Amino acid sequence: MAAPRKYPDELRERAIRMAVDLRRDRATRVGALARVGQQLGINPETLRNWVNQAEIDAGERPGTTTADAQRIAELEREVRELRRSNAILRSASAFFAAELDRPSTR
Repeated sequence: MAAPRKYPDELRERAIRMAVDLRRDRATRVGALARVGQQLGINPETLRNWVNQAEIDAGERPGTTTADAQRIAELEREVRELRRSNAILRSASAFFAAELDRPSTR
């Protein structure tokens, strides 16, 4: 289960939009993330991570998109569950095979 989000989605989207707009202009590029973070009460490193992920999701930067990361996490959960099921089935089949090999006392 994911941790609760500290910042609402609207604030996150607004901060990303403001930071991207300021970074496009050469005059405001330096320190843009720090200024936006200070104005909105967001840690600049957090804002930098948000902007980087938004650029990855938009295809402007190489990396794993949010949708891909979610799909990978789902597949990893499914693989863990399937491995667990296989281990249970293996141990059950070994148990029943051992029961069949025992001599009958009837």
